[in-house]
Amino acid sequence: MLDGELRLAGRLDARFFALLAAIDGSGSINRAARAAGYSYKGAWLVLETAANLSAAPLLERATGGKGGGGTRLTDAGRALLAAWAGLQRAHTDFLRAQEALLIQQPAIAGLLRRIAMKTTARNQFAGTVRAIEAGPVTTALTLALAGGQEIVATMTTAAAERLQAAVGKEAIALVKSSAVVLVTDFAGYRLSARNQFAGTVSRVERGAVSSLVGLTLPGGAVLTASVTNDAIDALGIAVFQPATAVVKAYSVMVAMQA
Repeated sequence: MLDGELRLAGRLDARFFALLAAIDGSGSINRAARAAGYSYKGAWLVLETAANLSAAPLLERATGGKGGGGTRLTDAGRALLAAWAGLQRAHTDFLRAQEALLIQQPAIAGLLRRIAMKTTARNQFAGTVRAIEAGPVTTALTLALAGGQEIVATMTTAAAERLQAAVGKEAIALVKSSAVVLVTDFAGYRLSARNQFAGTVSRVERGAVSSLVGLTLPGGAVLTASVTNDAIDALGIAVFQPATAVVKAYSVMVAMQA
């Protein structure tokens, strides 16, 4: 759950020390630069900067031999590399210790785990499984969300079994913004979609072709819809306007911890 970048003097990072280690292993700055992700010129630049600031040379030229010589680390260079390895171990131990403390705080640990999941779905809502309607082919999960709303997700029964879905289990509902339909006036009609969330338009981010519309729900959660600019203009969608977000149950994906 925790990570952090370790740097020395604000400049010497993991890539620089990967370069040193590759030089130590290959005896070639050219090969080491490729291994560490530097250009040859970039490698020389960072090495020269470090050398200019070091009290003792970090590199030395090796002459002769089967390979015709090359470059290797001096004792000072190896000492710097060894110090970095020790600091990395201490840094990792520190992060793991802090992570252990966080795990003892379930609310914070749960938040970090949920945020750690990386997905392109713009709408992500934490909830708890309230009900399961299992059928031979499809299963519907009802999640109770933190804001007091409920959202229904329909999936294959096999998928529900893979998730090991159970009442009371924590879950995340994911909905693509393109799967959200905004309704500003039902005109007396009812829709078949199971998920309908009434709220207030809180932002409209207009793009070249489409806009992102944020709908704030009771409780403060924001549901984002991707709407064409033509639809924005036709419906006159604007901030502070009431609207309802409609999402079909099969458009809701569910994530659960393994």
